[in-house]
Amino acid sequence: MRILTQNKRIFLLFTITLSFHNINAQEHNITIKQDPEFEQLLNDKRKINASITTNDTYKIQIFSGKSDEAKKTLTSFKREFNNIDGTIIFQTPNYKVLVGNFKTRIEAERNLEEIKKSYKSVFLLKPTK
Repeated sequence: MRILTQNKRIFLLFTITLSFHNINAQEHNITIKQDPEFEQLLNDKRKINASITTNDTYKIQIFSGKSDEAKKTLTSFKREFNNIDGTIIFQTPNYKVLVGNFKTRIEAERNLEEIKKSYKSVFLLKPTK
């Protein structure tokens, strides 16, 4: 083990002190320019995420089959029932069209009866727990 002399200790302490003295934090303001459409995309994504959850709401399945037919079914559903939200999910091997986010079974069954008038094979999906 090497022992430093008094002069070397003072020189080392002086060098360290000077190096800390020259260190400065950055004091700049940052301005972020954000595309206005970015906020709209975030809002759309939040809406989509909210419509996908099946844990706490009743949903009605109106279609199960191929992707193109599922898209057509959802489009026609939204034209006819514009106040009920709908989404397409993929569960192997089919695309399924789920509509509604009904908090109670009674509300879901009322809407089920109306939807049955326009769509053949519809049924209620219970929330999973």
